[in-house]
Amino acid sequence: MVVSFLSACNSSTLSFSEIENVPNNVQHKVDSNLKLQLINDSEKGYYIVFHSSGEVETDVETQGDKVTIKFKVTNLQDDVVKQNTFYLTIDPEHDVIDVLVNGKAMPFDMVTVES
Repeated sequence: MVVSFLSACNSSTLSFSEIENVPNNVQHKVDSNLKLQLINDSEKGYYIVFHSSGEVETDVETQGDKVTIKFKVTNLQDDVVKQNTFYLTIDPEHDVIDVLVNGKAMPFDMVTVES
């Protein structure tokens, strides 16, 4: 599991971490037929659900108003698809969330707002 945090001195709230126990109200919104899904938890954070047939390594970068999440997928297995769920909190200046999978841009299949 890879966890990236930027905090302290500049009071940044940016964080990104994989979570093992997805809350039931979020899990009910997950569509296993979608590759990439974003679920806003109506707070300050986002659940990012990525279905992958391999092992997933992550990295996060920021530039201006953009947060870029990088997924590197290795050891692909055609018959196994795993749900990988991450929680992202962003700073007020971040307006854009981009995702790259093995270096290629991937749009969210669905964006959901938790009520």
